[in-house]
Amino acid sequence: MARPAMPAVAVALCAAVVTLAALGGARARELSPGYYDASCPHVYDTVRRVIQEARAADPRILASLLRLHFHDCFVNGCDGSLLLDETPTMRSEKAANANVGSARGFPVVDDIKAALEHACPGVVSCADILALAAEISVELAGGPYWRVMLGRRDGMAANFDGAQNLPSPQDPLDNLTQKFADLGLDDTDFVALQGAHTIGRAQCQSIQDRLYNFSGTEQPDPTLDRAYLAELRQRCPAAAGGDDTGLNDLDPVTPDRFDNSYYANIQRNRGVLRSDQAMLSAPEESAESTAPIVGRFASSQAQFFQSFSTAMIKMGNIAPLTGSMGEVRRNCRVVN
Repeated sequence: MARPAMPAVAVALCAAVVTLAALGGARARELSPGYYDASCPHVYDTVRRVIQEARAADPRILASLLRLHFHDCFVNGCDGSLLLDETPTMRSEKAANANVGSARGFPVVDDIKAALEHACPGVVSCADILALAAEISVELAGGPYWRVMLGRRDGMAANFDGAQNLPSPQDPLDNLTQKFADLGLDDTDFVALQGAHTIGRAQCQSIQDRLYNFSGTEQPDPTLDRAYLAELRQRCPAAAGGDDTGLNDLDPVTPDRFDNSYYANIQRNRGVLRSDQAMLSAPEESAESTAPIVGRFASSQAQFFQSFSTAMIKMGNIAPLTGSMGEVRRNCRVVN
């Protein structure tokens, strides 16, 4: 039987992904950790100072800033397009399902940009701010350090349709690994990057199906530990009777520390999101590859940290704008 034709939007998205993957390598070679050594030598310290100040008022901000970098790089490449506000002629990526009501930290990015514009006007791009903020956030939470490649420029437009295709906690495992592979990220990168959830939170609406109606069965997810299911149900009553924006720690053991206990939780069938537990327990063929990686990271924090650092550098190299492409925005929310 002939396979059904792909919808036009899906074809367009696939073509865009292929283009991003092809362009990423060549442009990434123009990035350098020392890009701002002469033009803005205190860029790292400035970003770190603003984040430390923000963290004092909002401990969640580290995870939020890390997530912004992910959601930026997976759409159009790492070009700061996520930061653009809506205009009469352009839908913002902030309005996409994966971002609306959950992507946060934009005022902190504004504060970082303002501090850098004061120190070195018109020099540091918003895309590089996100990359630096992600690394600094991980380090401040007790995670690994890596040398951030810099020199990205900012995109001139948002891509709402692309943001609608971001990886989702409800995606089957095969879909998730394919979305990562399309951008040059292999299964080890995927499992490592999922480890960012070690300092993350999830709203109840993201896990309601696992707790009450998994895959339309009107039963909970059978892979979820029964005692933990009871705990989560207490925090997240059935949708009709509770607040579906209530927050749950994705790593309840050490929720604010970047470590490998997230993977140990998964081994105990205590992954909060469907996409977390799927790496170990999903029936899809992909789990044959991801499950051993979960085990390896649960056993060795050093291996997790090394793989996470490598994956973050690879993700940061997705189709950056360099040279004369794009611009350096004066305000991360609007094009110049």
